[in-house]
Amino acid sequence: MGDSQYSLTTFSPSGKLVQIEHALTAVAAGQTSLGIRVRNGVVIATEKKLPSILVDETSIQKVQNVTSNIGSVYSGMGPDSRVLMRKSQKQALQYFRLYKEHIPVSQLVREIAAVMQEFTQSGGVRPFGVSLLVAGFDDEGPHLYQVDPSGSYFSWKASAIGKNASNAKTFLEKRYTDDLELEDAVHTAILTLKEGFEGQISGKNIEIGIVGSDQKFRALTPAEIDDYLAEVE
Repeated sequence: MGDSQYSLTTFSPSGKLVQIEHALTAVAAGQTSLGIRVRNGVVIATEKKLPSILVDETSIQKVQNVTSNIGSVYSGMGPDSRVLMRKSQKQALQYFRLYKEHIPVSQLVREIAAVMQEFTQSGGVRPFGVSLLVAGFDDEGPHLYQVDPSGSYFSWKASAIGKNASNAKTFLEKRYTDDLELEDAVHTAILTLKEGFEGQISGKNIEIGIVGSDQKFRALTPAEIDDYLAEVE
């Protein structure tokens, strides 16, 4: 019996949940996203290529705030990402109401991963076809996490997901150093995206989010991105 004939909750003889493999394929087919953690902050960035020139680019937002100090970006299926964003925002709000302070980044990531893992073992559902990069800054400092459809999550200095992830990681391994500053990380993120980018890169077809020691996560405007692009060219 081939692996494709096994259900979501049944292990194949090779020890895999085959539906997870399909979910990871959906992630690998998504647009490239990356994150870089440095001493004084975190940068996340992604391609935003539209299916048609008639689509209003302002209606698509891949870099999003979860809380005021935490943001995320995804590769894979956008609708799945929106479901996870709503769940994580609700969890963060519940924590704030109870403790009157923002949820720690590691705890929020653990909650997101638990939801994703639950969808690998339940009947009538399928795994999320999306991987997330979660960036945040709390009392313990800057954090960058990657969460995969299986529910596994890891803390990274720099990582990439999506169709060009392998080349992007190789580029980041060459450029990353422990003494990078936030401004340097933005430049490195742009250069990494440019490596596998088809066509002219601009503030309209990439998104960048940053969080610094002020613990305020925000997405850069297209004009700000264009200014950074001018600096690296």
